[in-house]
Amino acid sequence: MIPTLIGIMLISFMIIQFAPGGPIERIIAQLNGTNVDATSRINGGSGDFSRVVQPGAGDVAANSRYRGARGLDPELIKSLEKQFGFDKPPVERFLLMMKNYLTFNFGQSYFRDVSVLKLIKEKLPVSISLGLWLTLLTYAISIPLGVRKAVKDGSKFDIWTSTAVIIGHAIPSFIFAILLIVIFAGGSFLDWFPLRGLVSDNFHQLSWPAKIADYFWHLALPIAAMGISSFATITFLTKNSFLDEIRKQYVMTARAKGLTERRVLYGHVFRNAMLLVISGFPAAFISAFFTNALLIETIFSLDGLGRLSFESVVNRDYAVVFATLYIFSAMGLLLNLLSDLIYTWVDPRIDFETREV
Repeated sequence: MIPTLIGIMLISFMIIQFAPGGPIERIIAQLNGTNVDATSRINGGSGDFSRVVQPGAGDVAANSRYRGARGLDPELIKSLEKQFGFDKPPVERFLLMMKNYLTFNFGQSYFRDVSVLKLIKEKLPVSISLGLWLTLLTYAISIPLGVRKAVKDGSKFDIWTSTAVIIGHAIPSFIFAILLIVIFAGGSFLDWFPLRGLVSDNFHQLSWPAKIADYFWHLALPIAAMGISSFATITFLTKNSFLDEIRKQYVMTARAKGLTERRVLYGHVFRNAMLLVISGFPAAFISAFFTNALLIETIFSLDGLGRLSFESVVNRDYAVVFATLYIFSAMGLLLNLLSDLIYTWVDPRIDFETREV
């Protein structure tokens, strides 16, 4: 895990070194009045970086490697490089970054008066809400449906449910989101659901039952939009796992002993068939953070990690870009480890240390 994490950060750092533009170029363009934002607002502002730097009084051509720096004081360019740490060699910058990250020192956002951890903490509730409930809903529907399809393999129920799941998988989430808005959120028909935020403005004044209802009221359409294409994988994985187990000798033996079909399925088959499905839960949860997150958050005006990552890349806020990359790469690796541990918990017969290669 450690070499993998270092490799991810190193490759990303090298790519950034060759990528055109950067925070200093962005500030120079802003000072020269040539900057064009890809997003309309940054943290409630309009891309004004005047608080980051104050232009020098000199009006000589800057002797620097930055395009568009003509007319700016060379001392200003040097101060910018020092402020962002670009006065050091790339190797030294990378080693210093990794040293700080190991101590959970992620620094400050380049263009916001706030620490990176605070930024992530502010955006995390939206992403956790979408990821958690999408994963739970997917498993709650897909596993029983997959079991039923395995039992009814080849029947009309199996055929029409497969058709419905495949069609849902083929529908882009953002297209379905727009359809839901048109029908249910004041578009052309009904006005049942809100279009903005995770909770209402008067959320803190509501009672606990009302708060819960308000929370899920705001999540209903985003979760539905993201979930429309998420059932296929788990459903067919569950079905195929059950079919493989149902055809094995121990199932025939259990039936020959006179056990009920329900006891055979859920007392014997379920534990073995669910090995792959259940062990993949951590990975499914972390992937739900990023699946269509940017488009769904934008369409429903949800300020989550998807929008934060996009704005950070566009605005060359490398402090946020690398910190979020580090955090979520580490989370992904830890969840992969958790998946392996769940394998042994679901089926103690699995032993990774003593198996023969």
